[in-house]
Amino acid sequence: MIRRIVKTVLCVSAALMIAQQSDACTNVLVSKGASKDGSVMVTYSADSHQLYGELYFKPAGVFAKGTFLDIVEWDTGKFMGKIPQLVRTYQTVGNMNEHQVSIVESTFGGREELPNPTGIMDYGSLIYTTLQRATSAREAISIIDELMQKYGYASGGESFSIADKNEIWIMEIVGKGSKELGAVWVAARVPDGYICAHANQSRIHKINFNDPENWLYSKDVVDFARSMGYYQGSDEDFSFCDAYCPADFGALRGCEARVWAAFNILGKGMFNDKKAEEYLDFAMGHNSTNKMPLFIKPAEKVSVKELADVMRDHYEGTPMDMTTDIGAGGHHNPYRWRPMYFEVDGQKYLNERAIATQQTGFWYLCQSRSWLPDEVGGVLWFGVDDAATSCLTPIYTSVTDAPECVKVGNGNLITYSPTSLFWLTNRVAHMAYLMYDRVAPDIQAVADKFENDCIAEQAQIDAAALEIMEKAADKETASAEVRRYLTAYSHAKAQHLFNTWQGLDTYFLVKYMDGNVKVQNPDGSFKDNGHSPAIPASPVQPGYSQKWKEAVVKDAGEILKAE
Repeated sequence: MIRRIVKTVLCVSAALMIAQQSDACTNVLVSKGASKDGSVMVTYSADSHQLYGELYFKPAGVFAKGTFLDIVEWDTGKFMGKIPQLVRTYQTVGNMNEHQVSIVESTFGGREELPNPTGIMDYGSLIYTTLQRATSAREAISIIDELMQKYGYASGGESFSIADKNEIWIMEIVGKGSKELGAVWVAARVPDGYICAHANQSRIHKINFNDPENWLYSKDVVDFARSMGYYQGSDEDFSFCDAYCPADFGALRGCEARVWAAFNILGKGMFNDKKAEEYLDFAMGHNSTNKMPLFIKPAEKVSVKELADVMRDHYEGTPMDMTTDIGAGGHHNPYRWRPMYFEVDGQKYLNERAIATQQTGFWYLCQSRSWLPDEVGGVLWFGVDDAATSCLTPIYTSVTDAPECVKVGNGNLITYSPTSLFWLTNRVAHMAYLMYDRVAPDIQAVADKFENDCIAEQAQIDAAALEIMEKAADKETASAEVRRYLTAYSHAKAQHLFNTWQGLDTYFLVKYMDGNVKVQNPDGSFKDNGHSPAIPASPVQPGYSQKWKEAVVKDAGEILKAE
């Protein structure tokens, strides 16, 4: 097995070259039968150099008949138009609603002529408007279609992950340009027991037109491609991704490679009946015809923790491993600052774009559980900044508001806030980027403990919430009381995470200051070498990696010779 792992979202087109793919999003979808506890799960990393890490919260609403909803473009804040508001809307926490429905995305862009200049429903507005209206994944797909066809689709190509407590779908959408108002789309249900992933490249290839239970699509999905000259063959040979978003090198290496990595980890080197290596030429951009399967069966059923850890991958142990070449510096750093392309002597080279990336604003793991009432079943595991140097905390989707440390308005991308988890997590991550091989393992150990502790106590919290509901006088009282309980719990865990990261911030400064590593006692305190506490703890100096030393000698060895 090959082994791994202001509000602006600019998840860029997969059709662009990697140099422009600095902002991109990764989704991994896990069906009910593929998860260890029977949850439906989906991950989302909102990756953008211009995105602040905060938790969007919108309470349920009741509106007078005749009320209109302002549609504001999510990427730009531009007013797009108005649509009729429903009398009753549902609460949303991040990208999940009170009925355990979640919708997350990755942008693939596709053909540049297809965004509609007169449409008013951009992809962000589709997500959040639909979440306020849908009680199931299938209903969400229907609502998205209705909104696009009636009001026009204003964005480039998008892949949506749409989940509820029983099933999960991948839906891909492109507009019709200035030719028509609506959009063409296809949606495929992830087979029970299987997983899927997408990362800024259209992935749906052949459509099963004879399976309406598992495949949904716009009636003109093939005819529109024919009318635009994208395709001239039969319906059965039609490929959505080839027609509407043909892949180039950048789309494969910068996007499909992340899907390959997720499948490699969860499939333990197998993509159904083939080895991961058999698709490596596709992932690395060398063979666009060797398409990966849309779904694979994981080697083992997937837990919350295992899925979260997929989002921390940097291609470790694969030919694209970012920790092994000289670009990793003297401390095996799996990050490459932008731009993504560079040139030497007229030859263009690339920096890899892994699942975990430094510019993440926030990331989720949405967990929907059918055996629990909606007030208890929906959990948004929420984190900010780079997944590899941060931690998820559980937020029940019945909370009455967002925790203070991740609340909208607690700082922004150009305003530091000492109470913001985003700014604190970035401080700790910045220390890791300086000495990754020393600091990152410490961070991951703390994140592992926090996440595993939360997972271990989840059944207890669920049971307490159910007991509250059972003892309540009526259904309305039960819902209100359990919401108060789960809000208090979710807020306390988020604050606990904040406090933990505050401790890491100061701990790392003491332990790793000036490139040294202070020697620790078993209890985590530092040795003082038998001297007065006023005398600093005795440090060790591990130095740099051997590859780094060899590269320095090759570059300046004659000057640096000691004798």
